[in-house]
Amino acid sequence: MTAKDPAALRIQIIDGLNCARLDRAQFERTLAGGIAAFNLTATRPDTTVDGTLESLSELMHIVEAEADIVTLVRSVADIKRAEADGKLGIIIGTQDSSFMDHDPNLLRVYKTLGMRIFQPVYNSQNRFGCGALVKPDTGLTETGREWVSLMNQLGLLIDLSHCGYDTAQDVMSASTQPVIFSHSNARALVNSPRNIPDDLAKQAADAGGTVGVTMWPPLLNIKRRPSLDDFADHIGHYLNLVGEDHVAFGGDLSEATKTLEDWLALYGPEPIWPEVTGILGPWYTYENRATPGFETMAEAQNLVHTLSRRGHPDRVIEKVMRTNLLRVYSTVWGE
Repeated sequence: MTAKDPAALRIQIIDGLNCARLDRAQFERTLAGGIAAFNLTATRPDTTVDGTLESLSELMHIVEAEADIVTLVRSVADIKRAEADGKLGIIIGTQDSSFMDHDPNLLRVYKTLGMRIFQPVYNSQNRFGCGALVKPDTGLTETGREWVSLMNQLGLLIDLSHCGYDTAQDVMSASTQPVIFSHSNARALVNSPRNIPDDLAKQAADAGGTVGVTMWPPLLNIKRRPSLDDFADHIGHYLNLVGEDHVAFGGDLSEATKTLEDWLALYGPEPIWPEVTGILGPWYTYENRATPGFETMAEAQNLVHTLSRRGHPDRVIEKVMRTNLLRVYSTVWGE
């Protein structure tokens, strides 16, 4: 019997979280990497309503200008239609909802504008709840419960990456729909406050959701620059923990978005989130800001090949890199 060639497998990937630059060259690299669609962080954390609308306007202008290769998608049917047309599908998402914590009913407006995935809070605290770096985490607030209820009512997907553990647990207890952790690795493997404990991963899976392994180096390894095998280790941990139907991928690659000055301001000697990047060794530099083998979206199939080389069946790899998120999207969006 001829041994299987890991590099022979190619999957049209759904990326659960992406922050890369938005221009034609980036869209072409992303398509070359076999990305069918990604959840774009379309607004900056801690922005205002005005800032959010400006970001959405800019995104729509860019997509309109490059409409032959990219399109905004609002449903799984849209994603599959974009694939058939050879276009990259962009799901409009956000990693923070502080811009509407004064009025959760603004969700109705943002849904009409095409937004489909929302995190309630980033690393800090707002009127909905606490982020991953807030101590103590006082959990979901009453305003936050209103937000969860309306998210469910409107068919919008809740993403709990960056939430504090108590806040995340409260959201899952309150939600009547599946939720995701779009880019939160296993704290059992890497002791970062941005990774999640096994009990939260199990709770998300038990409710029909997914946990997404991210390629951002500080969440893959603390002691050294991570590798694609570290990615496979986190995937393997979650497969054993929650099963093949509840593991996904969220790259979190900020390709072509940060200059050296930008990077130093965020993660340099005095990082903005010292609890996350301040605990790393000297290996974490601007030059080492991405995981080797996934430094550009054009290399995304390397993740597929790594999982294949590690012995995972093709059907499991396809679930992790594609169909598990499509199932959750379809369940929550209802379209």
